[in-house]
Amino acid sequence: MLTIKRCPTIVSIYQDGLEKPGCGRNCLGACCIPGAKLPVYTYGRRAYDTDNGSLHNENPFLDSLLLAQWEDRLTQGHFRYDVTACETKVLPGDFGFIAQLNEGRHLKKRPTECRVDQVLQFFDAKKFNFTKVGQEEVLFCFEESKDDLTAYYDEMIVGGSPNIIAINISPIEYGHVLLVPKVSDCKPQRIDEGSFRLAVYMVAEAANPYFRVGYNSLGAFATVNHLHFQVYYLAIPFPVEHAPITKIWKKGGVNIFELYKYPVKGLVYECGTSLDELADLVSKTCISLQEQNIPFNVLIAECGQRIFLFPQCFAERQALGQVEQDILDTQVNPAVWEISGHIVLKRKCDYESASEDYAWKLLGEVSLSDDRFDEVKQLCMSEAVVSENKVAQIAVLENSFMPIDTEATHYHWIKASSNAKQNNSIKECTYCLN
Repeated sequence: MLTIKRCPTIVSIYQDGLEKPGCGRNCLGACCIPGAKLPVYTYGRRAYDTDNGSLHNENPFLDSLLLAQWEDRLTQGHFRYDVTACETKVLPGDFGFIAQLNEGRHLKKRPTECRVDQVLQFFDAKKFNFTKVGQEEVLFCFEESKDDLTAYYDEMIVGGSPNIIAINISPIEYGHVLLVPKVSDCKPQRIDEGSFRLAVYMVAEAANPYFRVGYNSLGAFATVNHLHFQVYYLAIPFPVEHAPITKIWKKGGVNIFELYKYPVKGLVYECGTSLDELADLVSKTCISLQEQNIPFNVLIAECGQRIFLFPQCFAERQALGQVEQDILDTQVNPAVWEISGHIVLKRKCDYESASEDYAWKLLGEVSLSDDRFDEVKQLCMSEAVVSENKVAQIAVLENSFMPIDTEATHYHWIKASSNAKQNNSIKECTYCLN
């Protein structure tokens, strides 16, 4: 078993004092949520139907509502510090990595042992989870409309298990909130198709290119084992958003690219004509990574039409004693925001000395080796093939994904049946990228 020592991020007012059932303080648990009245935002999926190949939201309202509610909680003093006062700078260099000094996130607490070698773990109700969150920390519920219309209700009785938008009391940036799908279902931190689609639609509904959603799996610096996504605004592009990419797949409504000349290896999924097809393909790919016990991070950007997927190994390397001590001393846990290029530093000395060389060194510890990434890429691409032809029986062979060259218009994908190795019955297919 691999473990590391770390201090958990405090995301809720009630994280340190865990009340028993019947708390009487309007939490999100079974003791308080039945019959509770909360603000509700409903979105209509019809808003994202394609029109000549473009996706659109004609009446963006979520953006202004979320920020108004977030600023209201800031005024009420619910946050541990004022993140808008944190120093931020763009580091000189080709990529423009962003460094932030956030001393408020530093906890002078004894670190605890965290297991990092098991992506799928059971939900543990005895540990902090989002049913402990107070209703005053909830901005609103985010639900699909029954009539495909966008609407907002100041107060509505919530039934079943709502999707909640709650503040993170230790924010990284302006408007930092948490999306917790079906909070009462107490799902562990693992991707499923419905929850991932909800996250993609939230980004699309905001219709703001500076509004992004991130996901961290267990083993990739998720802090709470209760299904949730991180959401915040950054008023400039993340460095990864303008990193060079090369196309490795184009079929149907999704294009897939590979990052290159970026310190963390990853894949980029772009929407062609179908937001649902994009969300479904990436979610199925994430599910495959989970089942193979591969930690990963996801960034949903550009109004939901571009999704970055990063398999990573920093925590594993840390547990094995393979990360240099000067990197560990900065206390940076490279999760989705850091990998995307927004590096949150807790000590002023680290902030003042931060450079692009430091960012590359830090993120280089996150990235898989070439051979290991090729294996993971094959797994991810097999999901693309299966999604394109659901009736095909495909087994991916080692080193079977072979781009001809970086300018090629065709790529070879070798497919075999489950008994191909016995029968030597390997079929070779060529997919056109034009």
